[in-house]
Amino acid sequence: SAAEAIRAADPAGRITIVTAEPYNMYSRPGLAYVLTGAIPPEQTIARSDDWYDSRDIQLKIGRVVRLHAATQHVVLEDGTNLSYDKLLIASGARATAPPYPGADLNGVVYLDTMDGTKEILKLARKWGRAVVIGGGITALEMCEGLAARGMEVHYFLRRERLWDRVFNESEGELLAEKMKHHGIIIHHNTEISTINGNWRGRVRSVTLQDGSEFKCSLLGVAIGVRPQLDFLIGSALKTDRGILVNEHMQTNVPNIFAAGDVAQVYDRWSGSHQLDVLWPSAVAEGRIAGRNMVGAMKAYEKGTPFNVCLLFGLHVTAIGQVHPEWQSEEPVQHLSRGSSEVWFTFPRQYRSAWSRKGDASLRLVADQGRLVGALLIGERSFADVLRGLISEEVDIRPVQPYFEADRDMLMAKLTELWQKHERHKSWP
Repeated sequence: SAAEAIRAADPAGRITIVTAEPYNMYSRPGLAYVLTGAIPPEQTIARSDDWYDSRDIQLKIGRVVRLHAATQHVVLEDGTNLSYDKLLIASGARATAPPYPGADLNGVVYLDTMDGTKEILKLARKWGRAVVIGGGITALEMCEGLAARGMEVHYFLRRERLWDRVFNESEGELLAEKMKHHGIIIHHNTEISTINGNWRGRVRSVTLQDGSEFKCSLLGVAIGVRPQLDFLIGSALKTDRGILVNEHMQTNVPNIFAAGDVAQVYDRWSGSHQLDVLWPSAVAEGRIAGRNMVGAMKAYEKGTPFNVCLLFGLHVTAIGQVHPEWQSEEPVQHLSRGSSEVWFTFPRQYRSAWSRKGDASLRLVADQGRLVGALLIGERSFADVLRGLISEEVDIRPVQPYFEADRDMLMAKLTELWQKHERHKSWP
């Protein structure tokens, strides 16, 4: 998105994209669908060779190992030096390795790159046994994909509830029912202490905290992601957990910008700089950074967190602030692929309304007469209305009495309220 924005404003400037992966740009969220077999790997490719050629954008395969901001050049792993006038760092985030002995064994896999996904496909033998660890979307996607490949899948949860940073107890039970229907065996309050290998260096089992041994041939890991910052060691850039940027996606070095998973952006929802690895956010940040690299200096305003995924046949849509423990004053910091930290910062005064009909669930979170979050499972029809009400902070007090009424009546009233708000906006 940054390169597109630059080329749109500057038809003649030289643009070089350096990437460590030997692929054109591809959709990382699409890797989960590759694993299930819903699409082939090539269908995730978002930009063809012709796209780069027609825009005179050079794609260079290589890994940046050092940045020299003072002399305006980067050094690649093979020793190549590349100079720049403006630099955008969009190095992304990589899956965090498990903190157990044996993490480097063959068969410890991650769903975060194309090569990583291909490795899973190579190792996912039908009738083999897989263990998956992690508490977020990616772990659930790995469970679904490995089960679709014919493996016996065991999901080890450190806590009691599924995706407990987003789901409440009933929502977790709804998804657990679907997982069990797909043959996935869930182990609650279970944690690994060691990963054991055979003489070939392959995973053969895991040892649990209680000392018991559990045999498996594959361990899927999705315990979080970490921005790739190693090549910035010794550089002049200010970093925290990511690269700190201002509202223009600009670092403390004026001609260096950052966007995507690696950028720590000011967030109006929490009043602090936050990491955000949602795909739409990365695209929006890149677009603003690209425009500003050619002099536009537009401000990036982080929008309402919005994430959609398909898990075990259920569409899950999370909008705004949806943490189930809404009474907690403690900010909760947690990051996994496909998440935004602002989901997890909540003051005590929030109230939540929840209802379920069959496989469909709806939870609304309100604060001081405004909707601040919504979680929809198994239905998508109201997502746009709820996103609008949350994003534009529409006063919902006129319909608040309906929070105690039938869900269909409540949603009808909220839809009417949003339509009325839209009409008022269009008035001269």
